[in-house]
Amino acid sequence: MSTNGPVVRLGHLYPDHLNIYADRGNIAVFQRRLEWRGLALDVVEVGLGDEIPEDCNLYYLGGGQDRDQLMVAQDLVGKADSLRRAAEGGAAVLAVCGGYQLMGHSYVAANGEEMAGTALLDLETTAGTDRLIGDVVLSVDLDGATGTVVGYENHAGRTRLGSECAPLGRVHKGHGNNGEDGFEGAVSGRCVGTYLHGPLLPKNPWLADTVLRWALDHSGANIELEPLDDTLERSAHATAVARAGLKR
Repeated sequence: MSTNGPVVRLGHLYPDHLNIYADRGNIAVFQRRLEWRGLALDVVEVGLGDEIPEDCNLYYLGGGQDRDQLMVAQDLVGKADSLRRAAEGGAAVLAVCGGYQLMGHSYVAANGEEMAGTALLDLETTAGTDRLIGDVVLSVDLDGATGTVVGYENHAGRTRLGSECAPLGRVHKGHGNNGEDGFEGAVSGRCVGTYLHGPLLPKNPWLADTVLRWALDHSGANIELEPLDDTLERSAHATAVARAGLKR
């Protein structure tokens, strides 16, 4: 499909190290949902040692093993100011699982090693003794709209939010941030963090389009996203809700 409209510039952070939860699938969803509307996605991959460009409209940080997360944390902490400035300027950020943990102030791994985060989100994470695993269903209020978000979690981290960010959603099925407070993920401005993967976006087109609207707004594009035929996506979403034992 030809694209002749605005271009969303996406900074994919550490794709070679934080990519174990089908994170490229989320990038593909962003790309296709733009292309189906005659728009385009320009992906800039940022690896270890690379500077983070501040002119992106959207940044994505995925999940990885603790050893990869430690390497990334050591690299990211020295250039987190660039990411913070971009976010403060209105760019959107989506961080999943390990990337979500690095959006906070710190993450303490199972071996006791502490990794400094970017502090884009007011939260801290400490690894627990067991993993929180399974299907998740959330009710989410985001950007003036309410919807259901589904996904899969597999994390040892116990994340607790501070006062400067809000949960992404309330848990109806699953463990969420810590298995105790009934919440999952975090939101501050246009920065969203979540433990949900699988990947996250194919079954949650509403969430994908919310993030894309933010990115387009940051790009200066004054357009409305045209509705798409999301029959397949809605069916996959409904199947995930049913599998969790909940009514749609």
